Amino acid sequence: MTMRAMEIASKTLTLTRRPMPEPGADDVLIRVTAAGVNRPDVAQRHGVYPPPPGASDIPGLEIAGVVERVGASVKTLKAGDRVCALVTGGGYADYCVAPAAQCLPVPKGLSDVEAASLPETFFTVWSNVFDRGRLAAGESLLVQGGSSGIGVTAIQIAKALGNTVYVTAGNDEKCRACESLGADKAINYRTEDFVEVIKQLTSKKGVNVTLDMVGGSYVAREVACAADDGRIVLIAFLDGPEAKFDIMTVMRKRLSITGSTLRARPVPFKAAIAQQLREKVWPLIEAGKIKPVIYRTFPLEQAMDAHKLMESSAHIGKIVLTVA
Repeated sequence: MTMRAMEIASKTLTLTRRPMPEPGADDVLIRVTAAGVNRPDVAQRHGVYPPPPGASDIPGLEIAGVVERVGASVKTLKAGDRVCALVTGGGYADYCVAPAAQCLPVPKGLSDVEAASLPETFFTVWSNVFDRGRLAAGESLLVQGGSSGIGVTAIQIAKALGNTVYVTAGNDEKCRACESLGADKAINYRTEDFVEVIKQLTSKKGVNVTLDMVGGSYVAREVACAADDGRIVLIAFLDGPEAKFDIMTVMRKRLSITGSTLRARPVPFKAAIAQQLREKVWPLIEAGKIKPVIYRTFPLEQAMDAHKLMESSAHIGKIVLTVA
């Protein structure tokens, strides 16, 4: 049997037909109803973020839909279950295989479009802010790019768990949107110096954790406005992969600078994140304390238009493909 899928050819997305994937013993086959669009998808289309060995070359790292079939070893899911899942690729299609351990139930009250917007950003934020960045209750968080999918997720989870949240964004509209989601202060990086604003807001103490998607010249500035024993977590480098910063300041403040990527990590690592999300974050979603922020949806065949919107950075929140 074949299915529709969007494939990458000459840095564009083309609708084609592919064989339906087969689930392994620990996998499930999901009939996709919605798929999230993320910057790694755009990077893959441009040829700078190839899928890891064994992953589908079809883009798409997060999906929602209905379990069609389960692998021989799967005991936690059954055909007909509504799920959302983190995958290493293959999401822009009618059907997608996902490890059962990386599937989560669609939170009560959410549509499939809303559920499809969760996995990539929620797994990323939990892994980097709370596991790697060790953000503790009562500490402060600075998020670079607060209106992005990662940003709106980080704002809501951190606020729901009792943290002070500062963000940067590119215009006043985006700043207002971030503050409406709970950010204590949104800083327009085009008109304000976030280092000076953070120093003023924290009485020169600085922030405990910074989640950085910009890299480049931002790292030195993040070092400057970090608190003693602060942690800077790098997850992207829109401003470039190289940074210069004051090592003496890092030593004096006892800073930790770290970073990670998620896509190539093994299933057990992602399964552990899924379990933490199910225990600690899913109840907050179902209680209405954290809400998906959907900026716009596109049908699967218009995935290229969705990518153009992503590249424009005009969006606030998530972009999602709907799959008929």
